[in-house]
Amino acid sequence: MTSNRKSLSYSILELASVANGSSPAQTFEKSLDLAQKAEELGYKRFWLAEHHNMASIASSAPSVLIGHIAGGTKKIRVGSGGVMLPNHSPLIVSEQFGTLGSLYPDRIDLGLGRAPGTDQVTAHAIRSDRMQSVYQFPEEIKQIQQYFSSDNKGAKVRATVAEGVSVPIYILGSSTDSAHLAAKLGLPYAFASHFAPAQLFEALHIYYNEFKPSSFLQEPYTIACINVIAAETDQQAERISTTLIRLIVGVLTGQSDYMQEPIDMTPQLRQLSHDPALQRMLKYTFVGSKETVKQQTTEFLKQTGVNEIMVASHIYHHEDRLNSYRIFAEIMQEL
Repeated sequence: MTSNRKSLSYSILELASVANGSSPAQTFEKSLDLAQKAEELGYKRFWLAEHHNMASIASSAPSVLIGHIAGGTKKIRVGSGGVMLPNHSPLIVSEQFGTLGSLYPDRIDLGLGRAPGTDQVTAHAIRSDRMQSVYQFPEEIKQIQQYFSSDNKGAKVRATVAEGVSVPIYILGSSTDSAHLAAKLGLPYAFASHFAPAQLFEALHIYYNEFKPSSFLQEPYTIACINVIAAETDQQAERISTTLIRLIVGVLTGQSDYMQEPIDMTPQLRQLSHDPALQRMLKYTFVGSKETVKQQTTEFLKQTGVNEIMVASHIYHHEDRLNSYRIFAEIMQEL
C-alpha cells in the first residue's frame, strides 16, 4: 500500500441522529451547533449522510441540510457523505449542488455513493428503476461532471447553475468496486470503515495502485471513517457507548429505534458488544479516554496511511458529543 500523505486532516460525518424524546427540528439545530464548534476546533469538513425510513437518523435530504449548515458557518467545508446517486437524477443533483456551490463558493463537496441508504422496500419506493441506475453509476458520475463543465454550454440539456462552479466530487464506497472506479476516474476516495470495515485495506491497495491522475486530482487522496466516543475516562466513555451498542443491535435485528439514553454497562450488553456480527461492523469504533482513543487512532492511521480521517458518532447527550469531538480534535492536533 502506498500513500502520498503529506499532511493529515480530520473531519465529521453527521447522520443527524435523533435521540429518544427529541424531534428532527431539534436534531438539526444540534447539528448546526456541532458544525459551528467543529469549525472552531479545526475540523476540515462536515459531511451529511443520506438515509431513509430510519427513526434514528434525520439526515434524509443532505442537499437541504448542507444549505442549513453552510449558512450557519463561515469556513468549514460542507458536503454530502453522501448523495446516493441511484436514488436521484444526475441533472437534479447537479442543479442542487451547483446552487449550493454558488451560494457558498469553494466550501461545498459532493460525495457520491451507489448504495440505497435504506432497506430494499423503501429503495423501490424512492425510485422503482434504481437498479438500472446502479449499473450506470460510473456513467452518471461522468454526466454530473459534464453538467458542471463550462464546456456544456452548447448542450441540449444543461444545469446552468452548475456550469463552471467548483464543487469537488468524491467517490464513496464500502467495497472494492468503488476503489476501482475512484482510481479509474482520478477522484478522491472515501471509505465507510465506520460500519463496513471488511474490505478497507484491499480497497485502499487497489485505489493507490490503480490511480490515474486526472484534471481533478493529480495524486491519490483517501478518507477513512471511524466511530469515536471519547470522554474524560474509559469508564465514562464505555457508559456513553451503550447508546451505540443498543442502536446497532436494533439495526441488526430489524428493530431500529431512536437513540436511547446511556446506561451502566450490564453483563448482557457486554456480551452483545462481543457478538461477532457487531464486532465486525464496529471494528473501527474507538471508545475511551483521550489517551485510549489516541493510541487507537495512531495505530489506525499508521496501518491505513489515509490522508484524512472522518469521525462519526451516535451519542445521546449533545454535550457529551461536543466533548467527544473536542477531545478528538486535541488528539489530532497533537498527532
